[in-house]
Amino acid sequence: MKAFADQDATALADLVRKKEVTPGELLDAALESAHAAQEPLNCFSQIFEDHAREQIAAGLPDGPFAGVPFATKDLGVRLNGLPLTSGSRAFKDTVADFDSTLTQRYKAAGLVIFAQTTSPEFGLTTSTESALNGKTRNPWNTERTSGGSSGGASATVASGVLPMAHASDGGGSIRIPAACTGLVGLKPSRGRVPMGPPLSENWFGLSTNHCVSRSVRDSAALLDATHGQERGGRYIAPPSGTSYLTAAQRDPRPLRIALWRTAPNGITPDKEATAGLDATAKLLESLGHTVEEAGPTLNGEALGKGMMMIVSSAMAAIADEREQAFGRKIGPDDFEPVSLRFIEFGRTIPMAELVRTNNAFLQAAFEFETFMDHGNYDLVLAPTLSRPPVELGVLSLDPEDMDAYGEAVTSFAPWCPVFNQTGWPAISLPLHQTADNLPLGMMFGARLGREDLLYSIAGQIERATPWIGRRPPVWFD
Repeated sequence: MKAFADQDATALADLVRKKEVTPGELLDAALESAHAAQEPLNCFSQIFEDHAREQIAAGLPDGPFAGVPFATKDLGVRLNGLPLTSGSRAFKDTVADFDSTLTQRYKAAGLVIFAQTTSPEFGLTTSTESALNGKTRNPWNTERTSGGSSGGASATVASGVLPMAHASDGGGSIRIPAACTGLVGLKPSRGRVPMGPPLSENWFGLSTNHCVSRSVRDSAALLDATHGQERGGRYIAPPSGTSYLTAAQRDPRPLRIALWRTAPNGITPDKEATAGLDATAKLLESLGHTVEEAGPTLNGEALGKGMMMIVSSAMAAIADEREQAFGRKIGPDDFEPVSLRFIEFGRTIPMAELVRTNNAFLQAAFEFETFMDHGNYDLVLAPTLSRPPVELGVLSLDPEDMDAYGEAVTSFAPWCPVFNQTGWPAISLPLHQTADNLPLGMMFGARLGREDLLYSIAGQIERATPWIGRRPPVWFD
């Protein structure tokens, strides 16, 4: 068998089917790498070896990823009988009492779930740092962030411990970590992938689940295995008419792509992000696509305010539930400083403001699609990040300067939240490496339900400029 880290999940599953390796051997290799990764990267919140071995002993389904080791993020996705802290001291003793629908689909696909990856408290920032679990580090430079909130997943996959891992995205939390660590990160359309039970929506529908991976085909095949309406779900994304893996394996027709430089809040890419954006545009043109400088005109102030309203109101509800469970008021020993700010503000928001927020998001979706129609655009291209991965501490939920934190977090990846607000899918691809060898992803966005088109362009680009062989300084075979 080739080194475990050299293979993507699809290749590993093929080795299991051919009986060239057993699921137990793959698990042993993953556990060895996972334990080795903890000191330099701090990417796991829990390791569940016994749970994984029980899965294997019970017999694995004949799914597309049968026998492949996998990890879920410590936020939102439940595994029966195992902890789920959401990166928060207020939930450090919480244990799930059922499997999420997505967990059930992962297991039906044959994935062997052996660990949880780190998240900042309730996914509230774009770096994975928490008072509960500490700082998660980027394998390309351990003084830099691996992104957030799925930074534990991205550090795990980018360092070779796993070929792919679960991630979730409420404002960029799949795409940002992927961009920081040189991975593929697709945020699906709203209603594509299960979120519950019991709740089929989080952050009023902004958040969704999927993965970070090293290959496009793994991301596509996993979406094939997990998409579809869940029990109690009020929405379902439009069907694609083909498998996502099939879409990833075929080149798209020549596309019209809008190159979107200025984010809704006025932020523009720095020198490195600009270099990546320009190089990506040239690559697309060499592949036969048309790229034009253009972008939608959206109300950045209303969209930014809306994110604050949604997140703050959600955190206020969580804090109220904890106070009821504890029988006391919550405080700084329970939640981090930025979280407490969200909670405090959330308890003051009039209901009319939430209606105005939802209206602003609906307006943005209408204006964005009108822009796409008028320009006859198939896709939009933007940098996932405005600048390379920042140093740890800059985006922490316990900042030295709250104002500096606010400016840093709103300027880091300002194109990302728009796709949560509209419900559209978007994918970050590892298309730029900075002068000091840091990844900086580029993002493609498509209309609601067009993950197939995103996978087609991603597969074409991956074949033209393969990236799966890139290794960061911190790497585990």
